[in-house]
Amino acid sequence: MTIQRMDHVSVVVDDLEAAKAFFSELGMELEGEAPIEGGEVDRLNRLDGVRVDIAMMRTPDGHGRLELTKFHSPKAVSAEPGNALGNTLGLRSIMFAVDDLDAALAGLRAHGAQLVGEVAQFQDAYRLCYVRGPAGIIVALAEQLS
Repeated sequence: MTIQRMDHVSVVVDDLEAAKAFFSELGMELEGEAPIEGGEVDRLNRLDGVRVDIAMMRTPDGHGRLELTKFHSPKAVSAEPGNALGNTLGLRSIMFAVDDLDAALAGLRAHGAQLVGEVAQFQDAYRLCYVRGPAGIIVALAEQLS
């Protein structure tokens, strides 16, 4: 048995509209939105009374997908501090290849993103940075150098 593909990454957010705007700024496209609830969802999540709105975002190449989930019930909880750093156990970052790091960073700052550290250059290959995105996740940006 082997996997067929990685389908998507899911991020639980407090403000679905702000999260959609943040990832749209990077060039992701809204693939669809839907309210989700019902017994199957409760059993799948091992929670009672699940009622969420989801927005599926797609990368411009059509291969990567990000599911943004807003819980209406039960209330979303935080498993760790909102300012967790890269050495915290669990999902730490989502990385996107960008063609212009400075322009991407400027656009995301308009949506409240803040640098985690500094913009850094890795050898002659990449310029990289981490920004704090929706729900405190770390969004990594990588510009390949010629």
